[in-house]
Amino acid sequence: MSSDTSLSESALIKEEEGNLETQTGGSGSGGNEIRENLKSLVAGGVGGVCAVLTGHPFDLIKVRCQNGQAKGAGDAVRKILSEARASARGTMLANSVRGFYKGVVPPLLGVTPIFAVSFWGYDVGKKLVGGASMSADGSTLSTSQMATAGFISAIPTTLVTAPTERIKVVLQTSSSHSFVAAARKLVQEGGVRSLFKGSLATLARDGPGSALYFASYEVCKKMLNKRSQSGDEINIANVCISGGVAGMSMWLVVFPIDTIKTKLQASSSQHGQSMIDATREIYATRGGIRGFFPGLGPALMRSFPANAATFLGVELTHSLFKNYGL
Repeated sequence: MSSDTSLSESALIKEEEGNLETQTGGSGSGGNEIRENLKSLVAGGVGGVCAVLTGHPFDLIKVRCQNGQAKGAGDAVRKILSEARASARGTMLANSVRGFYKGVVPPLLGVTPIFAVSFWGYDVGKKLVGGASMSADGSTLSTSQMATAGFISAIPTTLVTAPTERIKVVLQTSSSHSFVAAARKLVQEGGVRSLFKGSLATLARDGPGSALYFASYEVCKKMLNKRSQSGDEINIANVCISGGVAGMSMWLVVFPIDTIKTKLQASSSQHGQSMIDATREIYATRGGIRGFFPGLGPALMRSFPANAATFLGVELTHSLFKNYGL
């Protein structure tokens, strides 16, 4: 009898230990999921800061061209330098640097959430389309699956991108001198809703753009790594080339939509222009199809170094996490 009781107690103890291990494993899995999400957010934020610091001057020139404030890249540069010379305070060099970084505060404030959410959304998208069969680094995904994951990433990103770019465009194309002043003016004129003007155009640009962006990066990097036999190690040259190619291929496809978005976001909040109206106006007043590509040169010039810096920042941050066991 005592032997039977001892066996029963032993079985109960083992069962309880098994339950505890299961609960601990579940808790650990949840903790790992949160940790992976945080790593994606941080890495994306670092990549975004690198992108803005590298590419903002080119972006300013592109926006000036798209909004009809300059006839071309050279004209935009001359006007920015002329504004710097006309400034009464500071040196010419300081004013020139300040001029080329006009409107940089909104993207700097927004890049961390924008790129963080974008790269986090991409990782989430890969898990959604890859399911349980996906490898840890996502290398088993097909090109179409990576493109789908990229498209998914644009959906949450638009909620942050649209208001940030709206304020940035207003700063770059008006006399407003600060992020707060531009935001306050927009809210006063059209309410909080005014901050989200051009959101549909932003999603129309970033959905297919992100699909092409992430898929082309992964395909190009895989091809270059195979050729250079880099293995799992980060090859800085391959990452930079792949990031640059991804950025340029994206802009070549979505640039007309970006021109429409810029026109919508630069207009006053009282002017209720739709995407269709803006498209017709650009086509009618800017010489047809070519009117949708002003500032393409500066955009492509910006795109290669900015996106090379973006992916390098992301990859190095993930490598840092891996090396320190985070």
